[in-house]
Order: sequence, then C-alpha cells, then structure tokens
Amino acid sequence: MSDAQPEVAPTSTDLDTAPPVEHVDVVVVGAGPAGTAAAAVLARAGRTVAVVDKAVFPRDKCCGDGLTTLALRELDQLGLDPADVPNWRTVESAWLRSPSGREVNVPLPPRELGLFAATTPRRELDHALVELAEREGVRLRLGQALQRVDQTADHVDVATAGAGSIRASFLVAADGMWSPTRKMLGLGESDYLGEWHAFRQYARNVTGTAAERLYVWFEPDLLPGYMWSFPLPGNRVNVGFGVPRDGSRTGKDLKALWPDLLRRPHIAAALGPAVELEDRHTAWPIPAAIDRVPLSSGRTLFVGDAARATDVMTGEGIGQALLTGRLAAEAIIDAAHLGPTDVRARYERAVRAHLFADHRMSVVLSRALAHERGARGAIRLVGLSNWTRRNFARWMFEDEPRAALLTPSRWHRGFLSQPGAYRNRP
Repeated sequence: MSDAQPEVAPTSTDLDTAPPVEHVDVVVVGAGPAGTAAAAVLARAGRTVAVVDKAVFPRDKCCGDGLTTLALRELDQLGLDPADVPNWRTVESAWLRSPSGREVNVPLPPRELGLFAATTPRRELDHALVELAEREGVRLRLGQALQRVDQTADHVDVATAGAGSIRASFLVAADGMWSPTRKMLGLGESDYLGEWHAFRQYARNVTGTAAERLYVWFEPDLLPGYMWSFPLPGNRVNVGFGVPRDGSRTGKDLKALWPDLLRRPHIAAALGPAVELEDRHTAWPIPAAIDRVPLSSGRTLFVGDAARATDVMTGEGIGQALLTGRLAAEAIIDAAHLGPTDVRARYERAVRAHLFADHRMSVVLSRALAHERGARGAIRLVGLSNWTRRNFARWMFEDEPRAALLTPSRWHRGFLSQPGAYRNRP
C-alpha cells in the first residue's frame, strides 16, 4: 500500500492569501545615493523600478558630509536642486595643515564658474534623493528588510519582510559594504572589514575659523589618514578623522583618541572655546577595493559601497556611488535587450574605465602620504604658487579623474579648466 499523498489543488482561499508578486523591469536594493541615482535614471528612461530599503527616510548616515566636484556634477546631471537640501553649504576653498604645522589655503574657482565643493548632512541629502526618485515614478518600499534573492536565467525574485515579492529582469544592489544581496547570492566575505576606519561627530556653537573654513589636518599620528572639519550652516560642523585599517587600531583605540584630537591647540582654536559636541560620536568602516570584488553576478549589478567604490586615498564615496549607480542604469538601458551577459560586460567595462586607474593612483599616493616626510613634502609642493594651490584644489575635489595625467584616453580640451556643477543655477 503506497504512502504517497494525493496532490491537493490550491483553493480560492489559498490564492487570495498568497503574497502578491509585483512585476517591474528593475528592482534596486538600497535607497542611498547609488540606488536612487540608478532608479531615477532608469525611471526617466521609461523603465518600471522598485526600490527596497530597510530604513525609513529621512535617516541619519554616518558620513563626513562632503561633496566633491564629481559628486556635484552627478547630482546636477541627476536633477537634484540644492534648494531641496536645507543645510546645503557651498565650499569655496580648503585649508590644509601639514604635519609640520604649516597651513596652506587652496582656493576653488569662483562661483560664476559653478560649484566645485559643498557640504550637506547625509540625512538631508539622501532624503532629497529619495524624493527625487519618487517624483520620477519610482515605486518605494521603505522600511522593508530584504529577506531573499533568487536568480534564474530570465529574472530575479526579491522577497521583503511582510510585503510579498518583486520579480524583475535586473537587480541593482546598492545595499552597502556588507551587502545582504551579495551574501544571498553566495558572494559575501564574512571577515571583510573595509580598508579604512572613520569616526565623526557633529558640533555646534563653533566660533573659531572652522565655522567658515573647510579644514583637513594631516596629524602625524594619523598618516596616511587625516582629520577634517567641514562647515555647515548655523555655526555647526561635521568633525572627524579617518585612518587605514591596518590592524594597529581597534574601535576602542579610536574612541580613546577622539578627545585627545579635539584638545590639540590648533584644532581647539579652529573650533573655538564655546564649541559643544552634539549627540554621540559614530564610527564606520570604509570599503575601498573596487578592483578586488565581483561587480556583477547573473542579472545583478553591484554599485556604491556594495562595489567597494570608495576612494582609497580620501575615503570619499558619494561621488563614486552616484557614478556607479548611473553607469549600472545606463548599462541596463543600453543592453537589456541583448541579455544579462552584455549588461554585465557594459557595466564592468564602464566602471573599469572610470575608476580602476584612479584607484591604483590613490593606492600609490596613500603610500607616499603614510610617512611624515611625504606629507610635509606634498603640502610644501601644493603651496609653491597660486597655480599649484588652485589646481591642487581642483584635483583634490575630483574635478578631473585622480589618475587623469597617466591615462591619455581621458585628456580633453580645457583640462583642469572646465566649469563646475550647477553653473546655470542662481
């Protein structure tokens, strides 16, 4: 006598309670700059897009809050209006301090040529980008944690907590350095901790020069890392430091170092005697290994921190996040009709062209700045003339690619003299 049980057809009640399946062209996991950039570009091209994020916006994001020329150009192209970011502040120069104590002011081009650097709290920037994506018609699933990712030859299924699943032709993974998508696809590294430590806190009642100036301090004991103070409106600053993750410092070491850094005379003077630290300090790892991680898998493209796209010399990642998000969207728009192999090839080729040479250059420069003599020499060289100061500022804020001098294919007419972002806006 057989133990097999007869198949039971689903009842109408079963069908009524089955989790709904939403069909879109592309699903994006992560609503930070990389994810919203990809989603907005895709939606603008007529693709249906859903964005999933476990957070509800606005939400805080541990970050230095600085925007480079690369980031500003990407935001301008994307259509973000700075007026939509309440505490946006344009930066017109930077002050660099050598380990020897020498300070050099590096001016950016005048405002009429456009914007070359700015600061804005990530809480506000990311919220504005989410709203921009929504205005483009992107479907938002915020406050929904990713539960499962399944890929087949012709689609990707994404399941979220308590809200059914999404079926798409492609997935853009913009879900951070510990990307859950990457782990669910079997590509995660359980022991990966990033290439840098970063540590920051907001401060108010800044009455010293830091209220107006953007500072980068190359402290001898932080090299090749540095400390920063980025001005925000209302006499507030984002102040913090970043150091390479070389095994010599733990999170406890960074916490113990923080009050010592703030007491150093030149830093205390820049912040002023009335400065008050806000809330708690926060720390986070920075992934900067874009040349050592898979950028795609099947019908999935990794962008932003999930692609470890941060600049290994400066720790800047917003510009790279926006750029990789846009490149992923463009690859899907241009080659989706050809299939996932062509989409992956176009995306990876574009990322290599834009970022790999710059990453290698940043690695070399970081090694030079690891020693006090190298850092002192670099600041001395920067301060040689008005020309060196002006053009170093452009290079520092990624007006041109980091390794442009060594990649002739990227030379162009007007090198180091092109206008900045938002030139046509008041």
